[in-house]
Amino acid sequence: MREKEIEALLRDGVKRLGGTAYKFTSPGNSGVPDRLVVFRGRAPIFVELKTKAGRLTELQEVQIERLRSLGQDVRVLYGKDDVLKFLSLQESLQKIMDELLGGGGGAI
Repeated sequence: MREKEIEALLRDGVKRLGGTAYKFTSPGNSGVPDRLVVFRGRAPIFVELKTKAGRLTELQEVQIERLRSLGQDVRVLYGKDDVLKFLSLQESLQKIMDELLGGGGGAI
């Protein structure tokens, strides 16, 4: 599966769960993660997508470490299986958040 197809799987899966997977670019900051995933009532998740055989570049490793040092949740997903596991986990977490927040979308 190509990286573009993996990205579509993530984007469509997040949308199905009620979230958004923004394409993330930061001019002047090469190597930032591919997507910024947001769900109602939760902190954003930076997601770098790779094919199953893909590898992070040195610059990507630096950017990921920088974000993590700032307390951000950064995930590196390799291939379809990792994306499906990520989506399954997010679905479980979103069900919990929906119960806590109720149907109105307000803050806790």
